[in-house]
Amino acid sequence: MNRYIKKFGSGRALGFTAYQIVVLFTLVAMLFLFSDSSVIKRMKYESQIKDLKSQIEFYRRQTEADREKLNELQSNKEDLEKFARENYLMKKENEEIFIIKEKK
Repeated sequence: MNRYIKKFGSGRALGFTAYQIVVLFTLVAMLFLFSDSSVIKRMKYESQIKDLKSQIEFYRRQTEADREKLNELQSNKEDLEKFARENYLMKKENEEIFIIKEKK
């Protein structure tokens, strides 16, 4: 860099001294790396946004599936009865239930 500065003879490059250029470069680097809107934090926030968007999509699909299941259960009494029997172990009068569990 000294050769470049000496070449012009004034000791300046683009109107700045070597020390001013170093200080300016250091300040710009600090702004990009350590401020509230730094590159590192921005990348972290972008990753979080991507994760949250995927979670939103998952819950939208889950909500749609649950809504379809609810509509099916509300419209068909046989399906509602089957659902109640399987999930809540309900039974009709004069009926016995046998629960079989698998070993894991």
